[in-house]
Amino acid sequence: MLYLMNPPTAHKRVTSIDVLRGLVMVIMALDHVRDYFHYDAFFFDPTDLSQTTPALFFTRFVTHFCAPIFVFLAGTSAYFVGKKKSKHELSLWLVKRGFWLIFAELIIVKFGWMFKLNFEELDLQVIWVLGAAMIFLAGIIHLPKKVTIICCIVFIAIHNAFDGYQPESGLWADIWIFLHQSFRVVPFGSVNALVAYPLIPWIFLMPLGYHFGALYAPEYGASKRQRFLWIVGGIIIFLFVTIRLLNVYGDPHPWSTQKNFTFTILSFLNLAKYPPSLLYLLITIGPTFIFLAIAEKWETKLHGILSTIGRVPMFYYIVHIFLIHLLALIAASMTGFKASDMILDTWVTMSSNLQGYGFGLGVVYLVWIFVVVSLYPVCKWYGQYKAAHRHYWWLSYL
Repeated sequence: MLYLMNPPTAHKRVTSIDVLRGLVMVIMALDHVRDYFHYDAFFFDPTDLSQTTPALFFTRFVTHFCAPIFVFLAGTSAYFVGKKKSKHELSLWLVKRGFWLIFAELIIVKFGWMFKLNFEELDLQVIWVLGAAMIFLAGIIHLPKKVTIICCIVFIAIHNAFDGYQPESGLWADIWIFLHQSFRVVPFGSVNALVAYPLIPWIFLMPLGYHFGALYAPEYGASKRQRFLWIVGGIIIFLFVTIRLLNVYGDPHPWSTQKNFTFTILSFLNLAKYPPSLLYLLITIGPTFIFLAIAEKWETKLHGILSTIGRVPMFYYIVHIFLIHLLALIAASMTGFKASDMILDTWVTMSSNLQGYGFGLGVVYLVWIFVVVSLYPVCKWYGQYKAAHRHYWWLSYL
């Protein structure tokens, strides 16, 4: 899903990015399996330090890397596409794919999560914000590079200063929810839009990913690129540690000394994702740069497996949702619940019909491994099919 759709024309793939994309897709599946299979998911948030365990906390924390990398590398994908198009053509490409992703979120993805379609509520999650960010990118690519980079960094850096801002009711209040408030509802007549992923700061992360793509231009040497990734990645991590230690800005949840050293570390890493704080983005993007520097020289069996998944991210994303939900339906049926209990009107962990359902964390990991292993040959087949049928335009959307 980091590319979201592969470019419709052939290009030399960057293997390290495919590997990163594949790794993120694999990790993402863990979080979704936890939602549908973990007993405790129905009772408390895994980052609630009063109830969680270190194993559960880090099971959730590691998946925090997914959404920022999705958004950032979707911009990088756009850069690769733009090498074979004019800026005008690229803008049209981004707008079309942006609207396709929003449609996919509201119809295909929602059906996968719920196994039914309910248009009384529109759930605007990560695919929606990726689509919206692509539409935003379609316009901002026409600005000078330095202006774009500076503006995006500034918006990402200062957006937490507005965390406490709450407009009174009215049109501006509804607009502000779309811009910078998570899990708030905006009514449109008989339809409610639940905004899980507001636009800020996500739409400013994608243009940075777009200009990041220039590091992979043929004229930019590998050693120079790796040095840049190590230095900038290290600086970003240093900024995270420094700002977090100061404990005055960058996240709405200050850290504090806990009952022991381990839980104090958990408090230090307990960052806001909805919307993503400055510190949340620093601790996810910084290590990403380091990983890309290392992965560029990485040649292992796992390297090939991850890159295979990473070449078909949107296909994997959609199929993995349906597979996890289907497995959860079977598991519920086998443990005393009705299959219809997994046909949902709300998010699975909020369903009153499923109270008492679920398994321990060990089972969650076993199901996760099964899902990934099952999807690998499917992704390999689809990747080969897609490569052999590039003339089918619709394949670029999946």
